[in-house]
Amino acid sequence: AGTSLALLVAGEFLRLPSEKDVVGTRWAVLIAGSNGYYNYRHQADVCHAYQIMKKGGLKDENIIVFMYDDIAGNRDNPRPGVIINHPKGGDVYAGVPKDYTGADVNANNFLAALLGDKSKLTGSGSGKVVSSGSDDHIFVYYADHGGPGILGMPGDEEYLYANDLVRTLEKKHAGGAGYKSLVFYLEACESGSIFEGLLPGNIGVYATTAANAEESSWGTYCPGDDEGAPPPEYDTCLGDLYSVAWMEDSDAHNLNAESLKQQYERVRDRTSAAGTYSLGSHVMQYGDLDLNDQSLFLYIGTNPANDNASFVQGSSSTSRQLPGGRVNQRDADLVHFWHKYRRSAEGSAKKGEARRRLVETMAR
Repeated sequence: AGTSLALLVAGEFLRLPSEKDVVGTRWAVLIAGSNGYYNYRHQADVCHAYQIMKKGGLKDENIIVFMYDDIAGNRDNPRPGVIINHPKGGDVYAGVPKDYTGADVNANNFLAALLGDKSKLTGSGSGKVVSSGSDDHIFVYYADHGGPGILGMPGDEEYLYANDLVRTLEKKHAGGAGYKSLVFYLEACESGSIFEGLLPGNIGVYATTAANAEESSWGTYCPGDDEGAPPPEYDTCLGDLYSVAWMEDSDAHNLNAESLKQQYERVRDRTSAAGTYSLGSHVMQYGDLDLNDQSLFLYIGTNPANDNASFVQGSSSTSRQLPGGRVNQRDADLVHFWHKYRRSAEGSAKKGEARRRLVETMAR
């Protein structure tokens, strides 16, 4: 009892979760660090991630969601009250907890929640924090814009700095009872710069990033002529490439039988456009790489509907995956305002406003 078993899958040994492995609690922190309808994809990604955690068996009390919450009810949203993350997908917004919204989505609250320190919280959020113990597993997913050493937040000129994030992880580990292991998935431009040369390999943290330290990440399911474009009523990207890669992979598989490393390799292949890096970026991994043979089940559970799904190395993640529709993340707002301008009636106030925003975005 309590001994891990090993399974040979596609020439690699995957350590299956044992009773000892899952004795603790699974925690998840999901954060979209942007606002504005033109950044639709970040909150759509986080809502989709919540649905995966929920189907995986995590309880709402152990899932902490940060999102500005200005998309579902936005006047530009063609499906009021609904958020989608795939051109043919259903609503991912339903049931998502509103733990921290609006101005409460900030670097201070995110770090306080991660650390488990309620005394540092500000505003009027739910007060939920990661009150984890030494046997617990933590999954953190962050989707937003970024730059060298920084991640964005909805507030004007507010950033989450790499040093502050890594220090928080080190402090949580130093407490001795903070967690057994922690996995961090990060979607942002230059996201590799958040961990490269900064994240220690001996604090039980494994991280993957959408891009290396010097390149942009990519939006996907974006307006255009490709098969992967969103429904015609949408003029914004529905998701981010790295993000939908790991989530659609998780949607399709029995996560008892898929390791962190195997998902990393599949996500790396899809995000890099099969290694061509044509409309793609370099997915990276940092920290304690000894953790990457662990099962995804330890962190995000698994959907019981996938119990009979087999993992085949190198196969397509899911039949729902569509090609095309990729846009450099830094151009995604430009694409939104261009399509909004192009589709507005000549001489209308809506077209004039779209033109103004387009010109502002181009100038910036």
